[in-house]
Amino acid sequence: MKSENSPFKTVVIITLVIVALIIAFVVINNNSSESNVETTSDKQPSIVGQPTLGDSDAPVTVVEFGDFKCPACKVWGTDIFPQLIRDYVETGKVKFSFINVLFHGEESKLGSLAAESVYQQNPDAYWDFHKALFKAQPSENHDSEWITIEKILEVASSVPNIDADKLKMAIENNSEMNEVNKDTKLVTDFEIQLTPTIMVNGTMIEDPYDYEAIKQAIEKALEEN
Repeated sequence: MKSENSPFKTVVIITLVIVALIIAFVVINNNSSESNVETTSDKQPSIVGQPTLGDSDAPVTVVEFGDFKCPACKVWGTDIFPQLIRDYVETGKVKFSFINVLFHGEESKLGSLAAESVYQQNPDAYWDFHKALFKAQPSENHDSEWITIEKILEVASSVPNIDADKLKMAIENNSEMNEVNKDTKLVTDFEIQLTPTIMVNGTMIEDPYDYEAIKQAIEKALEEN
């Protein structure tokens, strides 16, 4: 009796194995087809009071958690940022905001304080200063000290409509430290581990250099609005 049933049992086992393999393949295939999106939060970072580019009524918000001392952030600003601005910010679909991260200690703090001071003094000059400070980051010896008050004032002198004396005083008096601390709280609240970290309407992009993943997250957010 057992010998008569064994072929049938073998067929059943093989069938189950095949079904299991098909299911596994479908699951793996579906996962691989998804974009590089790591997590989606129920909330997104507040950009109230943050330097922001684009139409304030734009339906999608893209936030960069970045550090002026971070080489990877400089690369992102050179390679990805212009595409994002051209494709989505200038077309009114996205507003973009930058939140300071202090992962590199006192220099990160000084750079952030300087940027916040420029923003407070003249919001229209902020983004030019932002780009110029990243540009001043050395291509080599990233760990060497380069964000100094002298360098900041040198960078500021190349940007129109920044009062260098007022900027120096604001930095020395820590006038905008509350804004820097506000950013640090957001870094903690959203458990930011790496710079740059890019979030699209609360969705954290796994690979910030994957522009297609950023576009896909934006397009999905636009469909939901």
